[in-house]
Amino acid sequence: MNSAGPIEDIEQLDERLSRPTPQLVDHLAQLEGDLIVLGIGGKMGPTLARMAKRASEEAGVPRRVIGVSRFSGPGLRERLEGWGIETIAGDLLDGDFMASLPEAPLVMSMVGMKFGATGNESLTWAMNAHLPSLICRKFARSRIMAFSTGNVYGLVPVTSGGSLETDPLRPEGEYAMSGLGRERMYEHFSRTQGTPMTILRLNYACELRYGVLVDLAQKVYAGKPVDLSMGVANVIWQGDANAVALHALGCTSSPPFVLNITGPETLSVRQVCERLGEQMGREPQFTGEPRPDALLNNSQLAHRMFGYPEVSVHQLIDWIAAWVAAGGESLGKPTKFEVRDGRF
Repeated sequence: MNSAGPIEDIEQLDERLSRPTPQLVDHLAQLEGDLIVLGIGGKMGPTLARMAKRASEEAGVPRRVIGVSRFSGPGLRERLEGWGIETIAGDLLDGDFMASLPEAPLVMSMVGMKFGATGNESLTWAMNAHLPSLICRKFARSRIMAFSTGNVYGLVPVTSGGSLETDPLRPEGEYAMSGLGRERMYEHFSRTQGTPMTILRLNYACELRYGVLVDLAQKVYAGKPVDLSMGVANVIWQGDANAVALHALGCTSSPPFVLNITGPETLSVRQVCERLGEQMGREPQFTGEPRPDALLNNSQLAHRMFGYPEVSVHQLIDWIAAWVAAGGESLGKPTKFEVRDGRF
C-alpha cells in the first residue's frame, strides 16, 4: 500500500482503507469459499468487506462476500452493494433469522457492544457472550474469525511493552468482562465442535473520521484540554487492521488461535498532541498527569507473521491533522480510550 499523498474526501478514504496488499491477494487466493461478515455495519465492517472483495477479484477467485447487519442507518446497504457485496438485513439475536442465513466456509464475526454498556448491561452480555453461541452453532463447519478487544487484559505498566497473547486476563468493568465471556463462548464451541477459529484482540483501529488520534486532534484543534491520566496508547491504521484480520482467516485452529492487533509503538499522548498541534497551528492544552499503567497491547506476533503496518503512525497523524483542520467528516463516536474504570 502506498501511504504517500493526502486524503481529500470520503471516496478516497474508503478506497485507501479497502486497498489490499499483494500479500493479501495471494493469501485469499489460497482460501476456498464464500465469506460472510456478521455485523458489517460497524466502523470497520464496510471497508474490511470491500478489501476482501477487491483482493478476491484481483486473485481471480469467484467469491461471494455477504454482509449481515440491521442496516438501521441510511445509505450503507446501497454503498456496499455498489461495491459488489451482497447484503442481508436482520437481527442476529433472532434465532430464526440466524438459521436463515446462507452457509459460508469463511465467517468474520464483528458483532459486539461497547458504548452504552453502562446502564444497559444485559444487552451488552447478550451481544457479547450469548450471540457467539448462536454464531458457533450456525457455522459449526466454517472457519470463524472473531473480533475481541484488548480490554480483556486490563491495565498494565506503561513500561511493559504491552500485553502479550499469553498474559493473564484481568478484565475491568462489565464491557471487558463480557468481552472475556465472548472469547470463552468461542473457545467452548471450538473445542466441543472442532470449529477452527481465530480470536483477534484489537486496540485501537484508527482512520480519519474515528479513533484515538481523531479524538485527540479534535480536542487540540478546539482548544479543549486533553486528559493525560491515560498517558500512552496503541493505534493502527484501520486499513492495516483490516488486512491482518483477513490474513487471520488462514490461521484458524481448534482451540482458537489468539492474536493481538495494534501498531508497534507505545505512543505518548502528550507527544502526539504536540505533533498534532504543530500540524494544525494550535497549542495543546492538558489536564492531569500520566498514570503508571495503561491499556496496551503487544502485537509483535502479528508483525512477525504479516509484517509491520503499511501506514506509519506519523503518516496517520499528518493525515488526521489535515482532515480535522479542514473540517472533514467525523463519525461522532469518541473512543473513550481514556476511561480507566472500564465503564463505557
